[in-house]
Amino acid sequence: MKRHTLPVAAALAVTTTLLLTACGSGDDKAGVNDKVADADQGSKKPTASASASGAPGEDKPDGVDVSLPKGMDLTMVFDWAEPKGKNEAAAMKDAANYLRAIYRGVGKRTTKDASLTAYATDDGLHYAQVQISDWIKGGWTATGTERHYDVSTRSTTNGQAVEVAFCVDSTKFYGREIETGKVLKTKPSLADFDYFKIVMVKLPTADDLWQASKVYVQTKAAKCQ
Repeated sequence: MKRHTLPVAAALAVTTTLLLTACGSGDDKAGVNDKVADADQGSKKPTASASASGAPGEDKPDGVDVSLPKGMDLTMVFDWAEPKGKNEAAAMKDAANYLRAIYRGVGKRTTKDASLTAYATDDGLHYAQVQISDWIKGGWTATGTERHYDVSTRSTTNGQAVEVAFCVDSTKFYGREIETGKVLKTKPSLADFDYFKIVMVKLPTADDLWQASKVYVQTKAAKCQ
């Protein structure tokens, strides 16, 4: 049974279009396939996939540990060219750290790791906690390689929010049953490709620290193949 990168809600919230329109200068607008991540969506059994090279460097950016636990055989690849703008670059870096924090929670079997509260707030924090809980309840951990690519950014005029949009290739990313060690594989398909939009907001009390406040996902994203 195929599982896309992270579970998402079944319905599009009205706020999606309003928020993304406020995020500034680009032609890409929220469409009917953009789904707001929501706690009410049940997880599918993990088995999907990803591929290949280059990730955010340090295990402790901003003094926060986002390293994956020992024994978690997962590689997170970020094929992202850094933008020229300081805010966009910082938001993009911390969007990657947010995703790393989610899988750190999966590996450590906890929704209360310090990395989550460092890189997530509001709906972004709730979303991350729900995803981790679903993996824990299912008895799964993650393995393989997940690739993130074709990134773009859009900023609000006041510089306090940046939308980071990107594709995810999960063709070599799998769920693994913790109890049996069995890796849950299926044939690669369109279900392995998702398109994410993460709205990052600047933390007023810290220099260059950005938090994920909302997450939107288009599943089976043909444009990412």
